[in-house]
Amino acid sequence: MSKANSKRGASERRRRKGNPKIIAIILVILIVIVTGAGLGFLTASIHTMPSLQGDIRAAASSQVYDINGDLITTLHAVENRIPVSINKIPKDLQNAFIATEDIRFYQHIGIDPRGILRALWSNITQQTVAEGGSTITQQLAKNALLTQERTLKRKIQEAILAMQIERQYTKTEILEMYLNQIYFGQGAYGVEAASRLYFGKSVDKLNLAECAMLAGIPKSPNYYSPLSNFDAAKERQAVVLDQMAKYGFIDKETAAKTKLVEIKLANRSANNLGTVSYFIDYVTQILIDKYGADAVYKEGLKIYTTLDLKLQRAAEKAMRHLPTTNVDSRGIQQPQGALIAIDPKTGYIKAMVGGRGTDEFNRAILAQRQPGSAFKPFVYLAAIENGMTPATIVDDSPVTFGTWSPVNYTGKFSGPVTLRKALENSLNVVAVKVADQVSIDKALYYAQQMGISTLVLRGNVNDRNLAAALGGLTRGVTPLEIASAFGVLANQGVRAEPVAILKVVDRHGRVLEQHTPRHKVVLNERSAYILADMMRGVITNGTGMAANIGRPAAGKTGTTSDYKDAWFVGFTPDLVAAVWIGHDNEGTLNGLTGGTIPAIIWRDFMAAAHEGIPVHDFPRPDGIVTALINTKDGLLARDPNGPDVQTEIFIEGTQPTKYSPIVVPAKLDDKAATNKANDKTQPSDNEQQDSILPPPLQKPAAKTSEAPPGLQKPTVPQLEPPPPPTRNEMNKN
Repeated sequence: MSKANSKRGASERRRRKGNPKIIAIILVILIVIVTGAGLGFLTASIHTMPSLQGDIRAAASSQVYDINGDLITTLHAVENRIPVSINKIPKDLQNAFIATEDIRFYQHIGIDPRGILRALWSNITQQTVAEGGSTITQQLAKNALLTQERTLKRKIQEAILAMQIERQYTKTEILEMYLNQIYFGQGAYGVEAASRLYFGKSVDKLNLAECAMLAGIPKSPNYYSPLSNFDAAKERQAVVLDQMAKYGFIDKETAAKTKLVEIKLANRSANNLGTVSYFIDYVTQILIDKYGADAVYKEGLKIYTTLDLKLQRAAEKAMRHLPTTNVDSRGIQQPQGALIAIDPKTGYIKAMVGGRGTDEFNRAILAQRQPGSAFKPFVYLAAIENGMTPATIVDDSPVTFGTWSPVNYTGKFSGPVTLRKALENSLNVVAVKVADQVSIDKALYYAQQMGISTLVLRGNVNDRNLAAALGGLTRGVTPLEIASAFGVLANQGVRAEPVAILKVVDRHGRVLEQHTPRHKVVLNERSAYILADMMRGVITNGTGMAANIGRPAAGKTGTTSDYKDAWFVGFTPDLVAAVWIGHDNEGTLNGLTGGTIPAIIWRDFMAAAHEGIPVHDFPRPDGIVTALINTKDGLLARDPNGPDVQTEIFIEGTQPTKYSPIVVPAKLDDKAATNKANDKTQPSDNEQQDSILPPPLQKPAAKTSEAPPGLQKPTVPQLEPPPPPTRNEMNKN
């Protein structure tokens, strides 16, 4: 029995003796497993972390400037950032960040064990997260290359990347990248964007008090934003100043005085773009189509445009004349309006208002609207090019084309009138007769040559009918294109392609594009001068008298027969502008014509736009002669003192050579007296409205073999029909 007990005891001792070995083996296995897992995790973290190949380059907002170099706005998708060099960042601001974020920045290698222990001790003693252990370099790695998730993997990657950054860049470069990367709230990234947002100035203009406030924001951007919580921002500013004093960047007396300095914040309303947003959207879309959205929103482009902020403000002010009759189902005020102004010599878009600023539809560019009588100048241009003159007589009398009988705004007729008088008073019947005589195709051809791309020239429904003479078009015109077309008349027959962007420079200063003026001669300069001179009378004597600005100017009113559209398009030698008013969808203007509010808006804008500009007259080309004519028959006047005598201009060779048989005014018979009375009833300050037009499918009747009375048909060969439009059809409003 004792032997048996002895054996069991020996066996028990062997088991107890063998346990430590087993435990040791198990521990070794566990250590190997944990170490392997840790190394595997570390290896995986390293392999999945971002590369430092190339530069750590933050996304940067593009900046848009006007023609005078003044900043209009910045373009950004999510991040509003404007990078600046370290040399432009005040030393006080650099020191404020170092004092509050990483006092050992210039000593550590990317990670700072001492800083981690200090932060840990501070957080334990204060029983709160009073300090963070991350260095400026670690924060840069996190913000530039990693996500904001709080995981061990990200912390490992952050530390490794920070050390790599320290080896690849100098401390100055790291600090510069950090200050351009950090988020300040309100959509602002980097010190420059933040400085402009909060203080309305560039970062290099900040004082110590502003630097301390700015440096305090990143700790909690939403809470410490001075725009939303000024008291909290001031408290945080005091902490930053105390830290700067603690580490010797400033003394305590300076810190105390700086806390009392008044902070002037930027006016938030100054950041509201208003109606200039239509122009910015227009420019942005052009650039996105060319370079892509990432380049526009993230590559820090400098975009120099043709817009003149002074003229833009004048346009916005003038558009306050828009009446408001209702608010539509989308919450948008109606009627709407648009104004666009172009330098006729260069094609530069100087001002653009695409609406009231309550939506994103740019009516100045995209709205295709019926031009009404504003289309008539193309008809008269075709007449002049075919040998007619301002003194050519056309009988304003009833006429019928098939089932359509055009009528004038007043419903009355004036009898024989000159082309000049017919254009000044916007007589519909005369415009249709002239179009019939010279062919509507020629008017459409010149409109297209001058920049109207929306004409429909083929298909069952098209513009090749006499209704087009009164602006009854299939699709209409845009304010941009009709303004550009009228600019040809202001520029002696030369078309300057409209342009909004002068130059684009990338963040490294390389010029990506620079505008080269594109000019094309599309009209005889003498014809352009004659028509422009006739259109001067619209403002001085005719339907557009409300647009008179007291200097040489020409223009044309336009109103559609249903009062849905009202226009005034006009120009001086220096500027051309188009004004449109109408409802986006259904709705009428209740009798408002182009000679009223549109003309007033045009006048107010152009008067302001020409302030300080010397008065210029339209250059008179060679080959223009004058003659004294009798307006009753268009022939040379015998008596210079006669009641119907005026001086008229002609392209040399087209002036009359015969004298008028009228010497003394004859006694007025009843019919003549009636006609004269009708003349007096013609409104001088209201638009002669277009007649009710036939539907697009309805063709005018075949032309009569004889010209209307008083209209001498020139012997000019017929031109081929104009080619189809070359641009894609735009979205119809």
